[in-house]
Amino acid sequence: MNVYPLVFKPIFKAKIWGGRRLETNLGKALPPGRPIGESWEIADLEDDQTVAREGPASGMTLRQLVGEWGTALTGRAPLVDGRFPLLIKFLDAHDTLSVQVHPTAEVAADMGGRVRVKHEAWYVLDSTQDGFIYRGVKSGVDAQGLREAIARGRPEACMNRIAVCKGDCYYLPSGTLHALGAGVMVAEVQTPSDVTYRLYDFDRIDASTKKPRDLHVEQALRCISFDSGPIPGEARSHVGSVWTTATRLVTCDAFVIERVRMIEGVEQVIAYDEMAIWIVLEGRGEINCKAARRPFAFAAGDTVMLPAGLEGESVKTLEDCAWLEVTVPIRNDLADYERHDRATITR
Repeated sequence: MNVYPLVFKPIFKAKIWGGRRLETNLGKALPPGRPIGESWEIADLEDDQTVAREGPASGMTLRQLVGEWGTALTGRAPLVDGRFPLLIKFLDAHDTLSVQVHPTAEVAADMGGRVRVKHEAWYVLDSTQDGFIYRGVKSGVDAQGLREAIARGRPEACMNRIAVCKGDCYYLPSGTLHALGAGVMVAEVQTPSDVTYRLYDFDRIDASTKKPRDLHVEQALRCISFDSGPIPGEARSHVGSVWTTATRLVTCDAFVIERVRMIEGVEQVIAYDEMAIWIVLEGRGEINCKAARRPFAFAAGDTVMLPAGLEGESVKTLEDCAWLEVTVPIRNDLADYERHDRATITR
């Protein structure tokens, strides 16, 4: 199968809290006159399919590519309900998002249909000086206390407010109460689900309906984790060489995120045997592979999918480059193998 690197046409989402920085900061050609909150870069959902931008697969949806390229695209990464296992977005919060939570595995199993578990992570691309996020409930907060805070119009008083700056990364496993703060722009890596339960929306009126947006208080309370302990999966590790560094940012069962930096003028083999996604943060470069007639160019603002079946691939940096490298953990074939203590083994 002659697979090659892919970039998809983004799907833009107008949002009540959106702005225009996806255009000014990332070079996205946004539709005029509307507050755009999200740019979906890679998506395989029921109502939203990103389409390949160039090459022989131009015009094909990700759903079609998953079907036609199969494991040459996804490798051993497991599909989620038959769908591509990741959803990649850019978000521009001109205003603070709703206080919200995503379905847990238990709620998703109970609800069924399009309700799937949703884990996500935010990498901060840009932030105003006072940029922040809300993440998780404060110690001592329970469901009753949160209900009372909602009634007073102050649910954020029950949440951890975290000051953020460019380069920060935060993991938000399902069940984590959260909100992206005004002035913050992020790259979002998540599992393929678009179900969000709003707990509070700051009494905003949707200009298109002249009404407040729907809230989902009871569904949200079924999902929220009231564990105020540290969120796992954010342990950092770092590997460096003369030309390249890689920093592990998030590790969970659904995805792994690393920040890779490579200096200008480096050319090296891409030694992958599984699918990877590059969210390009800085610089320009090109990727060569056997199936491509010419180098595949990438630049800041691009989201590049490297199929598992690429052959003869290498990367060359034309400027100092940085990207987020997103992969899907592969279950070890020996995970269920019964291990025996040596003392119990007889000859």
